[in-house]
Amino acid sequence: EKTGANASLLFVPPPAAADGIMEAADAGVALVIAITEGIPVNDMIRVKAFLKERPGVRLVGPNCPGVIRPSAKVKLGIMPNSIFMSGPIGVVSRSGTLTYEVVQSLTDAGIGQALCIGIGGDAVTGTNMVEALMLCEDRADVKGIVLIGEIGGAAEEMAAEYIQDKMTMPVVSFVAGMTAPAGKRMGHAGAIISRGTGLAENKVKRLSEAGVDVATRISVIPKLISTAIKSSR
Repeated sequence: EKTGANASLLFVPPPAAADGIMEAADAGVALVIAITEGIPVNDMIRVKAFLKERPGVRLVGPNCPGVIRPSAKVKLGIMPNSIFMSGPIGVVSRSGTLTYEVVQSLTDAGIGQALCIGIGGDAVTGTNMVEALMLCEDRADVKGIVLIGEIGGAAEEMAAEYIQDKMTMPVVSFVAGMTAPAGKRMGHAGAIISRGTGLAENKVKRLSEAGVDVATRISVIPKLISTAIKSSR
């Protein structure tokens, strides 16, 4: 009420983070970004139920680098802003550090970014991959999207279905974890192969079937997205 704040950025430790998210949502804050990693799954289930009753609130994260719009010089998160430049690419990613690598590769190639969304790598998150794709697609300044996935869960498969059925904007992708061993958590809490699900090769296969060019190395992403945008014109 005193400041007119419409966004909340959370760095609080995991035991208190769920309460922080719900406190912001209850106050009517429209955008809540949770940087905190490792919020207990039961806490996040409570948060998701709480947010369902507040459709005007968007949660990004937890365990995410945040959101950045280089053209507007707006950053809510922990990204190193020096690697970003304004341009036509939307970036949607489960991984913070891979976001930085991909963005640096794009910037080095002279390809700027319009909007970058780190959706987070915990097992339970707010804004999902499909919703992040929709946010990018709805922007007039986005001409192509780079989708960064990793092992674990089914977010990439659901994204592939959405891309195949609904999207006309060009998308290229990179999926980390092709050599990850089953049953071992790789970095993020959500990045684990369990009982044959969440395999990187399955995600690559499904994205390819949906017409997405999947990069085998980050260094080839600039060329792939440039070619994809030119082909879509």
